[in-house]
Amino acid sequence: MSSRRATISDVAREAGVSASTASVVFSGKVAVSDTTRAKVMRAADALGYTGPDPRAASLRTGRAGVVAVLFRERLGVAFRDPVTTAMMDGLTDALGPIGAGILLLTDEGPAESGPTLTTAPLDAAILLGCNEILQSSVDVLRRRGIPVVVIEGDAGSDVPRVLLDNVDAQRAAAEHVRSLGHDDVALVTLSTDATRARGFIDDSAPITVEVTRDRLRGAREVFPDAPAYAVSESSIDEGLAAGRVLLAGDRPTAIMAQSDLLAAGVIRAAEEAGLRVPEDLSVTGFDGITVDGLAPYALTTLEQDSLAKGRAAGEAVVAMLDGRDPASVTLTCTFRRGNTTGPLTV
Repeated sequence: MSSRRATISDVAREAGVSASTASVVFSGKVAVSDTTRAKVMRAADALGYTGPDPRAASLRTGRAGVVAVLFRERLGVAFRDPVTTAMMDGLTDALGPIGAGILLLTDEGPAESGPTLTTAPLDAAILLGCNEILQSSVDVLRRRGIPVVVIEGDAGSDVPRVLLDNVDAQRAAAEHVRSLGHDDVALVTLSTDATRARGFIDDSAPITVEVTRDRLRGAREVFPDAPAYAVSESSIDEGLAAGRVLLAGDRPTAIMAQSDLLAAGVIRAAEEAGLRVPEDLSVTGFDGITVDGLAPYALTTLEQDSLAKGRAAGEAVVAMLDGRDPASVTLTCTFRRGNTTGPLTV
């Protein structure tokens, strides 16, 4: 028996149609009748034909059909955050029309002998944030001539960016907290640099993670002296740990967290300390996600459109592969008042 792989021409002969008709059945780009589609698919099943050889398509188009997405954190951590999953849904939607697959990488390096930004066949890359480690990745990609898009980071004026209005949004939340009479406010921030170290922020040290820096700036435009505690990742456990530290001494009357998961952890720390939210402690978050198990609390937060953020990055990739120069995009957040903030009580 011959081991030759069946071709689209073989399928066409078996189905009694032209090769071009059989081809469009598999491409899905042109409508065909249900009867013709059924004949072609029966012939393909009989011959064991599963579709066009992707290697041939790659040679024909000069593309690998792969877009890399580089994360700052471990993938297991990243995908516990609903913001990430929604963003990836938007990205997948935008890349769908060009049939590109997604390669997930982290700045901690690949598994042994796994694909890297240096070795993997890529059409484009998307970086989530851009700290000093990810900047070196941009340099690698530039040398390879691979287009790059950055989500919430800055890799240079020649790299298109998808941003949030982090400063304005966090300022709006801070103004809300101040309007309720709070002056003694503390902040829980996302990581400040590649070390992801926990602890109070030393204002003399640079913050290389742009989203952290911008949200901190927005809060401190209203509360310039607010102490800020940085965590290693956006999670409820990290928020709980930070809340325990901030509530251990002279406690603030309000805590502003840079993510909803962190805010949920702060609320757990408040309950652990016997405090009522919002009567004894007001808490704000950022993202507008649904946090399981948070009821009866509805967070006061800034709602971002994570789906649109991913879609914008994907559309920028498609534009660059089409030879166009996409402009950077800034998306806006919406302030959403919940029941976790209330007036200062004396």
